[in-house]
Amino acid sequence: MRVSDNLIDMVYIRNLRNCSLEGPALDASGIPQLGYLDISWNQLTGRIPSGKLASNITTIDLSHNRLNGSIPGSFSGLPNLQRLSMDNNNLDGSVPSDVWQNIDFSGNRSLILDFHNNALTNLSNPLTPPANVTILLSGNPICTSQNQLNISQYCQSISVVVPGGSTNNNTLCPPCSTDLPYENILRSPISCLCAIPLYVDYRLKSPGFWDFVPYEAEFQYYLSSGLSLSSYQLEVSTFMWEEGPRLMNLKLFPNNTALFNSGEVLRLRDMFTGWLITDSDIFGPYELIDFIPGWYENVLPRRTKSSLSTGATVGIVIAAFAAAAILSSLITLIILRRRSSQISKRRIAKRIQMKIEGVKDLTFEELSKCTSNFSDSALIGQGGYGKVYRGVLADGTGAAVKRTQQGSLQGSEEFFTEIELLSRLHHRNLVSLVGYCDEDNEQMLVYEYMPNGTLRDHLSAKAKEALSFPMRLRIALGSSRGILYLHTEADPPIYHRDIKTSNILLDSKFVAKVADFGLSRLAPLPEMEGVAPGHVSTVVKGTPGYLDPEYFLTHNLTDKSDVYSLGVVFLELLTGMQPISHGKNLVREVVTANQSGMILPVVDTRMGPCPWECVERFAALGLRCCRDETDARPSMTEVVRELEMIWQMALETDSVPLELESESVSMDPSRTGTQLSSSSA
Repeated sequence: MRVSDNLIDMVYIRNLRNCSLEGPALDASGIPQLGYLDISWNQLTGRIPSGKLASNITTIDLSHNRLNGSIPGSFSGLPNLQRLSMDNNNLDGSVPSDVWQNIDFSGNRSLILDFHNNALTNLSNPLTPPANVTILLSGNPICTSQNQLNISQYCQSISVVVPGGSTNNNTLCPPCSTDLPYENILRSPISCLCAIPLYVDYRLKSPGFWDFVPYEAEFQYYLSSGLSLSSYQLEVSTFMWEEGPRLMNLKLFPNNTALFNSGEVLRLRDMFTGWLITDSDIFGPYELIDFIPGWYENVLPRRTKSSLSTGATVGIVIAAFAAAAILSSLITLIILRRRSSQISKRRIAKRIQMKIEGVKDLTFEELSKCTSNFSDSALIGQGGYGKVYRGVLADGTGAAVKRTQQGSLQGSEEFFTEIELLSRLHHRNLVSLVGYCDEDNEQMLVYEYMPNGTLRDHLSAKAKEALSFPMRLRIALGSSRGILYLHTEADPPIYHRDIKTSNILLDSKFVAKVADFGLSRLAPLPEMEGVAPGHVSTVVKGTPGYLDPEYFLTHNLTDKSDVYSLGVVFLELLTGMQPISHGKNLVREVVTANQSGMILPVVDTRMGPCPWECVERFAALGLRCCRDETDARPSMTEVVRELEMIWQMALETDSVPLELESESVSMDPSRTGTQLSSSSA
């Protein structure tokens, strides 16, 4: 397989695993930043390409294919390599003896070379790897001469692991000693090694996928790398992948020994409790439920007992309280004097309490300066809430400043409650709140700035460049993931109730981010019996053309109200038409076209070539979301799952993201008489 231009900037290639690919192996030598390559469990044939791979690559997995020929020398000298898996192929010739050259094995670095179940017959040179290198050769003809070649330690049998299953190289190991809570390290390069683990209860708050199994190995690599551990030291013991919480129990094992030292236990604890593990675009932010030292509780440093007498201790405590009271009084007096001319005492108390991590408390003067005194040249939007200005904060951060008009001012308590709620919402597909201002009868919210504007701008007939179908599909998927997060991950859950293309913003890479929660409504919380009402009764708010008909008639807002609005957005993406234009209703127009078998003429021809099967399923999903009956609409979970399947179909059409070369919908006259099946639409 030749490297397409669209793969040149790839860092991880993981979605080609277990995809029934045939033909020659991918030549990845032309991908300069590649760090992870997994094309295992396919039917690839022929020789392995001999081109030199990127120096920062850590993992190469070509296992479980039908590759033949010798192992090329280009795998030697890769300084960051941690795993080279070529097992279960038809490779012959020599076992390489210099793959570990140029690798620094200081600290916890290790290297696994898995060549088992091939046809390797000899050594290029005697095998003298460093202690941190594991070589697996079982199932090769060379192991029939293991004693003469002194390679018996590399020819021990190991178990075979199916994709997505638990790895266990120690199924035949004897039980560990029971005098201490030892466990087998399932993937240890040292056979049958027993050790005492640490336990971590961990939660992914908003991962960018639905099914965890295909991503389990990559998650282990991501988290172990973030903790500076070898991948075998981390085991996902159990996971619960349900709507809402994604909980998992992790085990951390020491490196090639039975016990952690106390310093390493403290380091790992601080990594989790200090939130020092970098968030991933794939796995999203995490939440630490519990860090359980277990047996290591006994070896952690304890506080030394004070040698002071009881009387001395009491005296110190009383003196400390007195000093603290005096100091507190002085500080309070100074603060009151400095601010009395600007803010009331009640506002001072509120500001002292309102210290939210990650959200800046900005002054009116700061925001006026960053927006050129709220000049018209900085105005980028206007709505019922007020005007939105583009600005640059003092630290150089681009920002969108939403200034409330006088009639929309909230009470201070209500305003701070909204800020506290918005500050807890963290998702790749939601616009982030970065600051606020509540001063001198001014209330402003400050959000991250989105340089590519709104989705509405790019669907307009005046847009300079039309969005391709892959970009529209990716925007639909990103927006849906953001809404799903609001419904299932936000605490408390939130119904947006004003989803529309002008509230979907696009960052510099055209990643979709849902915006404007000013009209949002908290979803109903469970009652004492644990059952939540199905709706919220509310005054109807929203935008004509996007409103759920049942919400409009009954005033009952549900999660399916957001689904309806999002369905209208999908139909806009499909057709390029506005929800209401020249007396025509978009939903009614598309439904009529589908019922008459004429769906093709309403598809936006500006999208260019696109795979019809994907267009068909996307149209069907949009129509399902826009059903009049609430119960007939899919849930947001089902919407995201269907979009992920359509996206995967689009990728498989041309095996590359964002540019799908397939039949053009505008050039297939046989489609003009096609109607989407009633079961799907």
